[in-house]
Amino acid sequence: MMRKLLVLTLLGAVFGTAHAGFSFSEEERQQKDAEDAARKRHGALLATPCKQAVKDKRIMIVMGERTGRGMNSDQGHYSSHFNAIDKRLKRLGLNSITQEEMRARIAQAEIDAYLNNDTEAALNASKKMGSDFILRGVISSRTAYNPMVRLPEVYVSMSFTLTGADGRTISEASGRAESYSGGDVGGMALTLINEQAEGVVARLYSDYCRKAGVDGKSKK
Repeated sequence: MMRKLLVLTLLGAVFGTAHAGFSFSEEERQQKDAEDAARKRHGALLATPCKQAVKDKRIMIVMGERTGRGMNSDQGHYSSHFNAIDKRLKRLGLNSITQEEMRARIAQAEIDAYLNNDTEAALNASKKMGSDFILRGVISSRTAYNPMVRLPEVYVSMSFTLTGADGRTISEASGRAESYSGGDVGGMALTLINEQAEGVVARLYSDYCRKAGVDGKSKK
């Protein structure tokens, strides 16, 4: 009887310790707390009262990816990324210029130059499209081998720069992620946008409102 009791006690101690060391409910709670905190941060950034200042403004979104062969600026390649950002901007009342409009009115060489920080190209593109803002998104990546898991790590980051029609920088924001799954940089970048775009757009909006004036009236 004593031996049986000892075995039961040991089993209880083992399973009790394992349960105390890891809990799905605890992990879920921490994740929910992190998501709630992120929503509060985004809400605070979006609370700046200048919705009327951006309502119906036209914004051009230009996407590109830095590669070993230079900048990949084929806008058709980033349609999903464009749409993911576009739907967040529409919630703020902004009107995004479609990729079809861009292709019809802007030469590829101008897009290439703009993504490579050519200010004059940015101004030309803005004038042709009649845009109030230009949002440039650039994808970057690097690969490293992780000896612990014996798999390649792909680190993907995205930088966003919001400029006015005059070419002046209004705001900058970024996001980053890593993956052990391989080299699908475009797919990882899309996941990154979907996961972090709320915060990126909120930051860009807040910076614009702060510089324009909290009453929503743009400074002259």
